[in-house]
Amino acid sequence: MNSPDTPDQPDLPVRAPSVLDLPVFRRLLVMIAVSGLAGSALAVVLGYQIYTITGSPLALGYLGLVEVIPAVSLALFGGHVADRTDRRSILLVTQTVAVFCALFFAYLSGGARPPAVVALYAVVFLAGIARGFSGPAFSAFEAQVVPREQLLQASGYLTATSQTFGILGPALGGVVYDLAGPRVAYFLIAGLIAVGLICLMTIPSMPVAAPEKNAKDEPAETIWESIAIGVRFVFGTPALVGSMALDLFAVLFGGAIALLPIFAKDILHVGAGGLGLLNAAPSIGALSATLWASRYPPLHHAGRNLLLSVGAFGVSIIVFALSKNLALSLVALFLSGVFDGINMVIRKTIIRLLSPNHMRGRIAAVSMIFVGSSNEIGALESGVAANFLGTARSVWLGGIVTLMIVAGTAYFAPGLRNLRLGGGSDGKPAP
Repeated sequence: MNSPDTPDQPDLPVRAPSVLDLPVFRRLLVMIAVSGLAGSALAVVLGYQIYTITGSPLALGYLGLVEVIPAVSLALFGGHVADRTDRRSILLVTQTVAVFCALFFAYLSGGARPPAVVALYAVVFLAGIARGFSGPAFSAFEAQVVPREQLLQASGYLTATSQTFGILGPALGGVVYDLAGPRVAYFLIAGLIAVGLICLMTIPSMPVAAPEKNAKDEPAETIWESIAIGVRFVFGTPALVGSMALDLFAVLFGGAIALLPIFAKDILHVGAGGLGLLNAAPSIGALSATLWASRYPPLHHAGRNLLLSVGAFGVSIIVFALSKNLALSLVALFLSGVFDGINMVIRKTIIRLLSPNHMRGRIAAVSMIFVGSSNEIGALESGVAANFLGTARSVWLGGIVTLMIVAGTAYFAPGLRNLRLGGGSDGKPAP
């Protein structure tokens, strides 16, 4: 206690609370890191193995289709379950399934002869079933872990972590494949997923609001009514449905990731290690965009910036398709990642800020159908187009279609074009 003649000590500045101060959020970051490392490595190893066995672009297209069919078919039901059940429990089950899928890939790859592609597809199909539940549950759980006023800050850390380990994963998968073969790579991936599962176990369960009941103590909403409410909410919110649809069609026609094994093996002649670099380049670009956006959020003119970033993404894909040089191809893919990263930051911010907690699972399910399935459906489109038009021609034509989609969206959707997001914690769109 100060004496009357003792001057008061000046108040020390109070540090603004950081989301990293939350132990549960730090554990979530570790889980995302190792899971992202495993997932991106798996995409390289599995894609290169299947193309090495078949030599067919269509086989890569079918790979995406086999995963997306069960994932999209179950997504809306998975969203309903995520809004009615403990989301952590759902993730524990689906992560366990992912571990066993990676181990089964290793088992199939252990013989002297290459594994049957049909058997690999069967495991991918099982993983797609798990994804139909894990996608909505994880998106809802991620937002549930963080207080609403720290969602924007958390989004930057989560995206940066995902992109950072998305960079390392393809390189790791490609190098291990070249040095030790696919079986060792799959065992390593299974171990990484298991580490993520252990991290998830240390995160406590988060309460989910109990569904309303009628006078007979039965749920007031049937499953189909619950799903319909979530779908109507998305389609009744122009910022949500517009950003999802734009990303869907842009990635559907402008994506080239599924064809990277062909570019690596037959066009650039750089092998599995070079394929890892090609897969990593977009992630490096997206990480750079995320770090920039965390300091200078592109949200004031969110709609305009969304359209510009998707258009620039299409241009970079055209450059990549026409390139015959590894360095130029890496630069083009890096820039595609930069612009895709800006698009992702804006879109995820829209979804997180405009989604009520009790509907996050269902909204995430609709987003998964629009956005999450775009990569796999785009992979099928890319494989079919490459089979009939040639690999490079199919990619640069897709880039042109992306530019046409952006132009049409800008003209026919002025509400999205003029969308601005406020920077406050309430996350409401600016007038």
